[in-house]
This record gives sequence, structure tokens and C-alpha cells, in this order.
Amino acid sequence: MAWISLFLAGLCEIGWPVGLKLGWTDQGIRPGWLLFAAVAIIVSGALLMWAQRTIPMGTAYAIWTGIGAVGAFTVGILAFGDTASTIRIVSIALIVAGIVGLKLA
Repeated sequence: MAWISLFLAGLCEIGWPVGLKLGWTDQGIRPGWLLFAAVAIIVSGALLMWAQRTIPMGTAYAIWTGIGAVGAFTVGILAFGDTASTIRIVSIALIVAGIVGLKLA
């Protein structure tokens, strides 16, 4: 159950940068998206806290931030037109390799 909580925490970790990006635009502040970001932060932290009851802290934190980083990177490319250069993709693949390595260890 701890690994599921950690995975869900990582997914929520993707939500808050998206909420912040959509919450402040050239047209002004969009409170709904900022609230979405705040809820994502709280839920993500709560799920991480729960996962750390069983999973070692360093492992849980690295995987949590890794899922968030890879997810935000992917959403940035797919939804916001961020650059998908070779070096960026190779770099994110190294993060994925680190996540897999921590899970296997």
C-alpha cells in the first residue's frame, strides 16, 4: 500500500506546477487553478508522509520528486509546447533510470 501511496503522491506532485502555470497568466490570476495547485501540494505531501512510514525516507523522496519531475516534463511537452530536444529527453531518461534503480534496490 505504501508504494501505491507513493505513486499517487508523485502524480499529485505533477498537479501543482500545472496549477501554478495555469493560475497566473497574462490575463491575470485564475484562483481556481491556484486552489488546484494548493490542494495538489497538500495531497501530495500527505501521501508522501504516509508512504514514508514504510519506505525509507531517501528512497521515497527521490522517487516522489522523480515522478513529479518526469511527469511535469511530459506535461510541459504535450500541453505547453516545451522543447523536446535530445539532451532533455536523455536527461529525463536518466531520472527514470534512477527511479527504477531505487525501486529495485
